[in-house]
Amino acid sequence: MAKKVKVFDGHNDTLLNLHVPERGGGRNFFDRGLPTNGHIDLPRAHEAGFAGGFFAIFVPSQKRANNFDAHKTEQGYSFPMPPPLDPHHALQETHAMMSRLFKLERESDGQLKVTRTVDEIEACLEDGTLAAILHFEGAEAIDKDLNALEVFYQAGLRSLGLVWSRSNAFAHGVPLQFPSKSDDGIGLSDAGKALVRACNELGIMIDLSHLNGAGFWDVAALSHAPLVATHSNVYALCKSSRNLTDRQLDAIRDSDGIVGLNFGVGFLREDGRWDSDTPLEVLVRHIDYLVERIGIDRVGLGSDFDGVQLPTEIGDVTGLPKLINALRSAGYDDEALHKLAYQNWIRILRQTWR
Repeated sequence: MAKKVKVFDGHNDTLLNLHVPERGGGRNFFDRGLPTNGHIDLPRAHEAGFAGGFFAIFVPSQKRANNFDAHKTEQGYSFPMPPPLDPHHALQETHAMMSRLFKLERESDGQLKVTRTVDEIEACLEDGTLAAILHFEGAEAIDKDLNALEVFYQAGLRSLGLVWSRSNAFAHGVPLQFPSKSDDGIGLSDAGKALVRACNELGIMIDLSHLNGAGFWDVAALSHAPLVATHSNVYALCKSSRNLTDRQLDAIRDSDGIVGLNFGVGFLREDGRWDSDTPLEVLVRHIDYLVERIGIDRVGLGSDFDGVQLPTEIGDVTGLPKLINALRSAGYDDEALHKLAYQNWIRILRQTWR
């Protein structure tokens, strides 16, 4: 087994897992749990060398089937686009999950910190405190006048995905499909363009994961910051609508941005199947492709823990050392592993945050 390497991760849905009892079983973040009722808790994070990451606030669609079997096609799957969220509901749920994160910080006795600067993250990496970045996966809780954005920023918001895979007042997401063809769709609204500019001004990182093609290119044209996809994979290796085309990867490379590898098996496998019997070599193949296409300094991890079906060999956060070991066996040396595991995220945040 490889020597433990600290990991700073691009995306998890642990707050949602804790917030919704039917997802996490009412578990306690400070007790060691099992993969069957959650992927991350404090004891398992310490065991794995999981140093922190982007803790997403995601408000589920109010009317959406959760079973991929309900939308199977002959070749894969296709979800209809969920309807937009009610803004009042989105704001209520966002406040509830923000409150949960801040309560975790208060109750952790200094073991978890909501970080607002890169210096704070680096201090956490040094002393073993779990570093949490407040991230919104979808901007539904923000009004079109962007008054709430200022308030959320002061509360700690430092990373924003304009959409999940549905539409809102700012942008349009990609429908969850496999296999999918290139379809750019509709770009950002005027409010969405204003939101991008405001994020640049405040120093909030913009996440392109889940954004449709037209929206991606609108952000690329408007934003002064590096382009970031916190939890996305390679379309050339898995033709999922959630994955990035070579053209998109080239744009991320040219902006000196980053892609975080999503561990969801349906976004990794060539056949698009949601099958946990997926070897680690499939994840390594995506990382190899990304490194070759956009460079070792622009690739990170964006697990999507607590949000997707994982390979059995990973199972939960404690499987991270196995992935690091697989990368080491594939020829990545210590310098490269530290870049992939946390240093590249630190670089991006240094370039983006104020």
